[in-house]
Parts: sequence; structure tokens; C-alpha cells
Amino acid sequence: MRLVTFTRPGKLQQEVGALGDGDAVLDLAAAEPLLRGQSMLDLAAAEPALLDKARAAMAKAPVVEGAKLCAPIPRPPKNVFCVGKNYHEHAKEFAGSGFDGGAKDVVPPFPVVFSKPHTSVIANGEKILGHLDTTGGLDYEGELGVVIGAGGRGISKAEALKHVFGYTIINDVTARHLQKRHSQWILGKGLDTFCPMGPAILTADEAPDPTKLVLTTWVNGEQRQHAPVSDLIFDIPTLIEAISAVITLEPGDVIATGTPAGVGIGFNPPVFLKSGDVVKIAISGIGVLENAVA
Repeated sequence: MRLVTFTRPGKLQQEVGALGDGDAVLDLAAAEPLLRGQSMLDLAAAEPALLDKARAAMAKAPVVEGAKLCAPIPRPPKNVFCVGKNYHEHAKEFAGSGFDGGAKDVVPPFPVVFSKPHTSVIANGEKILGHLDTTGGLDYEGELGVVIGAGGRGISKAEALKHVFGYTIINDVTARHLQKRHSQWILGKGLDTFCPMGPAILTADEAPDPTKLVLTTWVNGEQRQHAPVSDLIFDIPTLIEAISAVITLEPGDVIATGTPAGVGIGFNPPVFLKSGDVVKIAISGIGVLENAVA
């Protein structure tokens, strides 16, 4: 099941639905009254029985005409957790780019975790405000996002996937010169609109082995990134264990797991995004996240 947050034409209220055939938005609450008024955070925190009702509702849920997709989780409970240098080939291209801030290790010994504030989150189809980066180093990073279901602290790797609600797509848009200028990455990563997310959350039962998912990124139709999630340096259970060891994870928290090789700084010279460029990211089973630079 691919769950979405949407609004109706002329309405501001956000509702939860599902994507059906042809990516039509299905009105789950119309078929299952228990879902009326529920948010995606509510579903992430709910008992499995409510998700079972949502699945059953899909068969009789009507299509919402003119629905507009929001980010699946428009405002996560915390900043989006992000992981740097988490694919082997990207770690190499980043180390050789001059933008790594003088890091000693090509492959980090522990996960490199930073964050993006909720004000950076936008939906599929919304514009990336590239002009906010006045330094001219706008870059893209296609990533698999992990959405937490049952929360907790001190989650072990062995139990970690039981705490996953589902998976989404994230573009970790980056102002590279700001990232290089500041030793902490949040100012280069957390600009408004620099976290496109969506279009949907693929529920965890649909991807029991997330390492089989494959990510591909295109810029203006040119393929730039292509890698299986199995290429992660630190896999999803390791990331959940590392973060939850010191920070309580809550339902709806999002972890962006890192990007594969092929980003703009991997070119010689670097190829940065410009106004009008379109970044499209696809992950098998989830769908396509597409955003243009304003």
C-alpha cells in the first residue's frame, strides 16, 4: 500500500489517502470511517489493525478528483535525520571533490548524521527555491527515506525493521559552497524547500527486504544516479540502532539514508543545478519524486 497526504481542490485540510491504479488518489476515509480525521502521523503510531482496515478500504474507496499531493509527512516530529557519505562510491567522489571539509576518512567509521528542519520539506511537484543559495552551488541527492512507526530508544539492529512504518523518496538538496563553508552541514542542507519528499510512503510490509529497492536519479532526463539500497555502507538497522541509542525515535520520524554516486560535485568540473532544471528520483515500488528548480 502506498499512502499519501493530500488536499482537495479549494481546501486546506490535509487528509490521508492511498495511490491506486494510475496513481489516482483514493479517499480511504470515505470507505472506512475510522480513518476520517487521521493524519499520517496517526497512522504511523497506530496499531496494525488500523492499517489492515486501510488496505481493505482501498477496494471500495472512491477517487478524489483534483487531489493535490502534499509531502507524505508535511511536518515530521523532529528534523529529518540525514546520513552523509553512506554509499561507497559516493564517499569516494565526495572525498575527491574538495567539498568534504578535510575529513580524514573516505569511508566514515561511524554514520555521519545531520538534519534538515521541517521548513525544508516540500511535496512532489513543488519548486526548489534555488535562489536561496546565493553561492551558486546547488546540488541534488536522491535518497531512500525511512519512516519510523513504533518509536523507542535503544532499538537493536535485530529489532530495527519492526520499527519501520514505511519508505519514501527524499531529495537531499544541498548548497555545496555553504556545506563546505560551515563544518556543520545544516546551513548547507537545511534551506527552505531543500527537502522534497514523496510522492508516497510504501508501507513496510510491501518491502520486507528494503535492500532490494533500487534508486535512480535523472536531471533533465539524463540519468545521473543508479544503485541498489544494498550498496549502503551503514544499512537501515544500523542507522536506527545508532540514532536511537541516544535520541528517542517517534512515530513519523524520517531518516534519509544517504545518496549514491553521481551527484553534481562528482563531475570534473562540478555540474550544479540551475533555474529550470528538473530532478526526478525513482525508487522501485514507491514511485517518482520530481521537482524543478524555480
